[in-house]
Amino acid sequence: MTNPGIKYSIIVLLALLAGCASSGISDERARSIAQIHTELAASYFERGQYSVALQELGIALQADDSYAPAYNMRGLVRMTLREDKQAEADFLRSLKLEPRNAGAHNNYGWFLCQRGRPGDSLPQFTAALNDPLYSTPDLAYANAGICAHKAGDQKTAEANLQRALILHPEMPEALHGMAEVAHSNGNAALAKSWLLRLLKTGRELDAEQLWLAVRIERLVGDRNSAASFALQLRKRFPDSPQAQLLQSNDR
Repeated sequence: MTNPGIKYSIIVLLALLAGCASSGISDERARSIAQIHTELAASYFERGQYSVALQELGIALQADDSYAPAYNMRGLVRMTLREDKQAEADFLRSLKLEPRNAGAHNNYGWFLCQRGRPGDSLPQFTAALNDPLYSTPDLAYANAGICAHKAGDQKTAEANLQRALILHPEMPEALHGMAEVAHSNGNAALAKSWLLRLLKTGRELDAEQLWLAVRIERLVGDRNSAASFALQLRKRFPDSPQAQLLQSNDR
């Protein structure tokens, strides 16, 4: 059900925008409208309502086409929709408008990493971490660690993941990253210990984490646990790339 308060704010702000062409509005009012609609877009994005989020961002940028956070948010939406060319253009536009925006650097870095360019992503995380006022450095450290691992730099990966865990000891993403590094190094016992810490957070494992759990349990020789994680992967994420890897590996 649509939230009545949200619906009302949209109607009011649309009415304000309708008057822009004839009467004009102040820069301050335009920026306020852009900010409100970008925040609405973020809320819709978190609920998986991507088309509505894009509509809100369109309104935001109609009000103020120099509002960097709107481009950053639209980059995230388009990334999720795999509209990669447009997503990258939005991230770059956001950073051109606000070159020191740590959140935008982190998001663009994650985009590059997820799209097979982990080496290119690392300077973006460094730029985010260079901002002493950045509110979530643990996330940037974790992302930098995960992406350094993907780039083949295990030493840098482990260092960044450890920094993330100093700031946030039970951070699932960092624990997953440490388990990946240990598994890649062939250290079965250490990989299992990181996996156990990840399980203790109580967060439900995603497809990538379940596939890692299968491989770790196979490495330590625990067939029953490996089979249990494999069953979860097949049942919950049957169409995932990880389930396909599992099927290929079991042939």
